[in-house]
Amino acid sequence: MKKRFSMKIRPKGFFKWLYPGIGIKRWIGLGGFGVILVVFGSSCLQTEELWISRALDLIIMVCGIIILVLSIKNMLRSFIAAFIPTSRGKELVDILYQRRQLIRGPKIVTLGGGTGLSVLLSGLKEYTSNITAIVTVADDGGSSGRLRQQFDILPPGDIRNCLVALADAPTLMRDLFQFRFANPSELAGHSFGNLFITAMTQLTGDFEKAIKETAKVLALRGEVIPSSLSNVVLVAEHKDGTITEGEDKIPKVHIPIEKVTLKPSQPQATPEALKAIEEAAIIVLGPGSLYTSIIPNLLVREITEAIVASEAVKVYVINIMTQPGETDGYTASQHLKTLIKHSHPRLVDYCIINSAELPQEICQRYAKQNSYPVINDRKNIEDLGYHVIEDDIVVADDVIRHDPNKLAKIILGLVEEI
Repeated sequence: MKKRFSMKIRPKGFFKWLYPGIGIKRWIGLGGFGVILVVFGSSCLQTEELWISRALDLIIMVCGIIILVLSIKNMLRSFIAAFIPTSRGKELVDILYQRRQLIRGPKIVTLGGGTGLSVLLSGLKEYTSNITAIVTVADDGGSSGRLRQQFDILPPGDIRNCLVALADAPTLMRDLFQFRFANPSELAGHSFGNLFITAMTQLTGDFEKAIKETAKVLALRGEVIPSSLSNVVLVAEHKDGTITEGEDKIPKVHIPIEKVTLKPSQPQATPEALKAIEEAAIIVLGPGSLYTSIIPNLLVREITEAIVASEAVKVYVINIMTQPGETDGYTASQHLKTLIKHSHPRLVDYCIINSAELPQEICQRYAKQNSYPVINDRKNIEDLGYHVIEDDIVVADDVIRHDPNKLAKIILGLVEEI
């Protein structure tokens, strides 16, 4: 005999909705009151003959409808707030509109690492949730380097910055992941986020899965993917013929760089990164450290080949300031030439360059660290056959950095080029 299945609501399960603290009991009661008013008003409306009585019944019915709509709206808001904590205090229509707009946004892939990429991501996430950040795994300094050596995992630092930048979690949660232990102890210098990703890797046994689980905790608008799961080391060959191994050591020797390579030389790209590049409408390189954040991703040969084969609009965001030990004295065109030298001429369609003047007092402070504004030699870039977009895209407060909102708008404006 075949079993018959029927939809039954268990009384015990139903009454759980009335438990204190759930936040919908009051709206269920209000909705019930609204239904009573609607039923009462509509029934009286059919029997009353005097126009005054009929008008009063109509008012009762309309009030019941209004109360019913308000109760449903607030019940939905309670449900949404439970699943999306950042939605608390926002209008329901604004929440739904924002979610729909973000889902419909263009597919964007960004490549880089460090704080430069995280600044860009914080701007892009306000316009689309279809973002994939492909992040270098060559970092071996600071907290990431120590965890890499002690636990034999890939460096979590750059990935953590990108996760926090794309997070839709409450501000306190984002601050928690960026919190760095300062007191003298074994934890000094470590950020909570790095330790969390390390613990998650130990728990799941897989670095990539640890990133995905951390992304769920932070409610990401997009995803963060390592460019490779290989344990790579960045190697620099300097113009004097000397060799420096280690991403953290390269800028410290202060010898001009001829080229950088990875060791081992042919790491395998993550399949998710290649898939994201294939489906992208826009691919953005930078901003970030040229030799130690952007180029390491391109040294994964499959990634460079995928970008070159892609029909997406390809954008290179050139740094605002030179970086000591990496790009001393580099102009904008020298940044581009170096990028192409390590990858392919068809890697870029557009270059975005800052055209705004920088505050002298801040520039003087940077000059003490041998960091200077990147010279805008637009003509040289155009002579190479690339398009240039100039704009005021700088924010200069305590530090000089790209304006995430302005940069995002420029990049999204290129969707029309597709």
